[in-house]
Amino acid sequence: MKIALVHDYLVQDGGAERVLQAFQEVWPEAPTFALLHDKETMGSSFRGKDIRTSFLQNVPFALKHYKWFMPLMPTATEHHNLAGYDVVLSSTSAFAKGVITRPDTLHLCYCHTPTRYLWSDMHSYVNEIGLPSFLRKLVPMMLTDIRVWDRLAAERVDRFIANSDTVNRRIRKYYQRGSDIIHPPVETSRFYIAPKIENYYLAGGRLVAYKRLDVVVKAFNKLGIPLKIFGEGPEMKRLKASASANIEFLGRVGEKQKADLYAKSIAYIHPQEEDFGITAVEAMASGRPVIAYRKGGATETVVDGVTGLFLEEQSWEELSNQIVRFDPTQFDPKVIREHALAYDTEAFKERIREYVESSLKEWHGEESGCGFADPKFRESEARNFALSGTGRR
Repeated sequence: MKIALVHDYLVQDGGAERVLQAFQEVWPEAPTFALLHDKETMGSSFRGKDIRTSFLQNVPFALKHYKWFMPLMPTATEHHNLAGYDVVLSSTSAFAKGVITRPDTLHLCYCHTPTRYLWSDMHSYVNEIGLPSFLRKLVPMMLTDIRVWDRLAAERVDRFIANSDTVNRRIRKYYQRGSDIIHPPVETSRFYIAPKIENYYLAGGRLVAYKRLDVVVKAFNKLGIPLKIFGEGPEMKRLKASASANIEFLGRVGEKQKADLYAKSIAYIHPQEEDFGITAVEAMASGRPVIAYRKGGATETVVDGVTGLFLEEQSWEELSNQIVRFDPTQFDPKVIREHALAYDTEAFKERIREYVESSLKEWHGEESGCGFADPKFRESEARNFALSGTGRR
């Protein structure tokens, strides 16, 4: 089996890139096709890997201002030459699903979410893109054309894999396609249970608007309780300006420091709606309870009253009420960590390997006597099962 990996672009380090790294560990000889690779930003994450970029790599300013070149990305994606591969495994929340493959090539797409700025988050994206106001007025027209391409690109995929049931439902809504669910990998071995917790709550990740850390800052401003926030992003300046002295912004932290922060916190605050929510699982791998908004991926990973508690609305009042009543002694760190181990990276790699191999057998008709060339193959809920270790859906 000759397999190629395809990723949108390597310009920031996040959960999608952890998935790609797991793919590369399963298939170390497979090349990775990406629109762009910012080696300086990505550091050692993909050093020594066979990364094959598009013509955008050599366009001036594309690495630092990649969003400006969005109109060229569909064409650049279609120019990836995948003619020599039996299987293409794409990892995408944007363009990679639109690669063109031979008729006899199996294209499996691990979808982190249907493209947010085209579908679910279009209006907020237009305001956040960072363009001058006169250019922002042109963005909706551009997105309309790309949205049409994105919908057609989804038809090129032979089988979708969703990273959560939340994303599965989005795929069904926006692409009218079924998907199988394999939760993304979490390196649970990096995290540990501390013998003693300290006096602070924790939040963090990429500091972007949809994470709703503004709600957390406002709540802790009112409460005066210590809060630590790790991570960087465009919201950093605004959040810092509104925060009181009891809130500490740590910026980008190393893996060891992050593990220590999780392990010694009272609880982790997760106020956003995520596709999956890796930071919440990392906190649970550290034995710490999660206070999460009851929407999105957290509803699949957090067990109410066992590994955390839920917020019913994204408001500082709701969060403040939960914090005031919160009793960390009600939670057993060992039980919380044991729950998180189901999402371990090694378990993910085994599931994705088995999935690709069994899909290729079906594609060649070795199991059923026929392939699944119909792009809407197995869309019924009865066949939409979770491979995350949590049972069938």
